[in-house]
Amino acid sequence: MAKLQSGNGVQWKDSRSQRGTVESLAEHESSSLGSASELNGFANTEIQTDRYGFIGGAQQSTGENADIPPDVLRQREAKWLDMLNSWDKWMAKKHKKVKFRCQKGIPPSLRGRAWLYLSGGKVKKEQNQGKFQELDSQPGDPKWLDVIEKDLHRQFPFHEMFVARGGHGQQDLFRVLKAYTLHRPEEGYCQAQAPIAAVLLMHMPAEDAFWGLVQICEKYLPGYYSAGLEAIQLDGEILFALLKRVSPVAHRHLKKYKIDPILYMTEWFMCAFSRTLPWASVLRMWDMFFCEGVKIIFRVGLVLLKCMLGSQEKLKACQGQYETMELLRSIEPRYMQEAFLVQEVIELAVSERDIEKEHLSQLRRWKETHGELHCKSPPRMHGAKAIMAAEPPSRQDLKQNPTIIVEVPQTTESKTEKGKKMTKTEKINETKSTSPPPNPYPLPSNPPLPSDKLSPSESQHLQEDTPLQGSNQSLSSAEHDTYL
Repeated sequence: MAKLQSGNGVQWKDSRSQRGTVESLAEHESSSLGSASELNGFANTEIQTDRYGFIGGAQQSTGENADIPPDVLRQREAKWLDMLNSWDKWMAKKHKKVKFRCQKGIPPSLRGRAWLYLSGGKVKKEQNQGKFQELDSQPGDPKWLDVIEKDLHRQFPFHEMFVARGGHGQQDLFRVLKAYTLHRPEEGYCQAQAPIAAVLLMHMPAEDAFWGLVQICEKYLPGYYSAGLEAIQLDGEILFALLKRVSPVAHRHLKKYKIDPILYMTEWFMCAFSRTLPWASVLRMWDMFFCEGVKIIFRVGLVLLKCMLGSQEKLKACQGQYETMELLRSIEPRYMQEAFLVQEVIELAVSERDIEKEHLSQLRRWKETHGELHCKSPPRMHGAKAIMAAEPPSRQDLKQNPTIIVEVPQTTESKTEKGKKMTKTEKINETKSTSPPPNPYPLPSNPPLPSDKLSPSESQHLQEDTPLQGSNQSLSSAEHDTYL
């Protein structure tokens, strides 16, 4: 059984149980580039970067998943652009279609923008113009700055954005985390926020990542990062109760050996599986998480527990608490593989109603055994539709603003020629020379996509949606350029 510190962390009676928990977020240095000399030596060698920007480590892509054909990817990009241009109408009238497209996977070139719209971060940013810049310019609380600085190099040390100490990735991560401690000084900083912010920064600029972090902490996972970790403990009990229905065998086993949920699910939930799953699976889970809310996190946890502990045959090798914990720390890759996991998560019948019903039940039990909650967090929002309904945005809030505006200066020669009278032939030639070249890859206004009209019997093809990689014909061919 775990007992809590007064700060944002977990203290354990058994030192062996520290691995795989929020406290161990700071203990992964064995797999990181720990010193400047190691980093320099690494940088001077020839490195292989995968499509997601990883140059090594357990989350580097092996390239086993097939790419989506460029024409299909471009159709999806066009459909997402259409949705983003009329976001309020799509969310109000065609939310099921939005959810379905999130389940299929958001195109990489638009993932960051889509996450910001789904989470409500776009609206928050527009309604608080200049807020991030104001927070960014402030010095911050020294007690949090020191802890944040120590955590910077531990976040995805094998990703090209964060591999260099003091590089632009770590600088932006520091800015975002510092800004949040100023935005919510009563909450401060929790180590599990760092990987959340880092994933956001891989897909969007620092200001957008800040508002994405705000929405996750306040709407999707309220109370998770507060002192005492009461919210995560409650959700651990909810997960355990739901497991009894999903996999009675796994539930009995964990109960038999008195394995508290907080021992195995803390890092899963607080980091939204960003440190656990292969990267292709992380992105697909986050696509659904931003759309449907915390039930996706619960479903992933339930699927993994069911797969690892769901039969007597599998339990033969882990007759004991230590053996079971070791098993849950090294989940079989086949169960975390993108196509398998996505399909299992979609098909698992656990709704937000089930979660809220169990939440009320566990809250009553908590009050009987622990008294009132010390942390009064706002109610949890179950996904994009609930967030938009709670805080209806204006059309101006949802307007897409270009990130890069290019102004082409007029040359002296062209100004001189404008003053001259041109013949009819010259005018025709002038029109031809100044007209923009036709787009060799025009986006269809309403491109047909047969896969959007899948019947229930064809839903199995969802699992064939693999991590999306851009092409020469896509809007943006690089995963990390999604905000351009």
